[in-house]
Amino acid sequence: MNSERILFIQTAFIGDAILSLPAIQKLKELFPDCQIDVLCIPQSKEIFDSSPSVSNSIVLYKKGIHKSLIATYKFVKELKKNDYTKIYSSHRSLRTALIILMLDVRDSYGFDNASLKHIYKNLIEYDLSKHEVQRNLDLIGFDYDVNNWKIIPELRSNENVKNKIKSYISENDLDRGFIAIAAGSIWETKKYPAEFYKQIVNYFIENKKAVVLIGGEKDRQLCSSLNSENLTGVVDASGLFSIIESVELLRYSDLLLSNDSAPTHFGVCAGTKVLTIYCSTIPQFGFYPYNYKSSFISYDDLYCKPCGIHGYKSCPLKTFDCAFKLSYKQIIAKAEEMLRD
Repeated sequence: MNSERILFIQTAFIGDAILSLPAIQKLKELFPDCQIDVLCIPQSKEIFDSSPSVSNSIVLYKKGIHKSLIATYKFVKELKKNDYTKIYSSHRSLRTALIILMLDVRDSYGFDNASLKHIYKNLIEYDLSKHEVQRNLDLIGFDYDVNNWKIIPELRSNENVKNKIKSYISENDLDRGFIAIAAGSIWETKKYPAEFYKQIVNYFIENKKAVVLIGGEKDRQLCSSLNSENLTGVVDASGLFSIIESVELLRYSDLLLSNDSAPTHFGVCAGTKVLTIYCSTIPQFGFYPYNYKSSFISYDDLYCKPCGIHGYKSCPLKTFDCAFKLSYKQIIAKAEEMLRD
């Protein structure tokens, strides 16, 4: 059984990629000598390349060179040469189903809400009441209990990463700890208002706590607005660090404040306390931080919430009450409570 050649398919967002790692780690435990390849998108390749359980990451450019059906067919024809014995797909799209159909592997596992679900040899219930990590563990058949499903994703780092962090963040801040804030998201209705985040930044600076703003290149303008007064003690690290570097940076933090977005899962990997702020979405979707002493906060007394599983470019009702009715003072109070714990 240890000669298995496994393909794990996860071509969704960065956060989804991180949440698939616990299942991949368990697969490696089940089949210690197996090869596990992951089919992923370019944005998540770094994640799987840094996992000690993954043999190879194979990139599907579904919005680029592999976009057409013919290009996908040629891609799968090459992929078929790897002679996989098992496929696990946590992704549920039509394209993924077609790839699995063309690969024609003896054992394929997918969720019962996947497109063309009948092409999978084994169907697993996608339980909406569970955390995404639990759902992925269901996919591979791992029998867990109320506690042992909380497997922390493993990501390797190195001295170059640590040295880069130290070149941007002072050793004083790294030694005494800081508050990390990830204010961005690709979905506008997942973003807690910048003016409220700014109040939170000001509060911690006034209370002698360093703040590090994290995010990608697209978050630079937002992060700049949070420190428009160039306060001493605020470091704008947006656009400076890769995913793995961001995870390593968060290992030094005392607390991460994040929207319901990928940085929440960076914090879980890092083992830092995470306070996830929910606007249009809810923790019951199964993407909340689950590591020790992490938590979340949400204003739920709204008939319109949640308005969608991902979010929108703007509030469908034009009120954005799910964000504006969640006071920044409540978030500060919760953050202070977590810092004391």
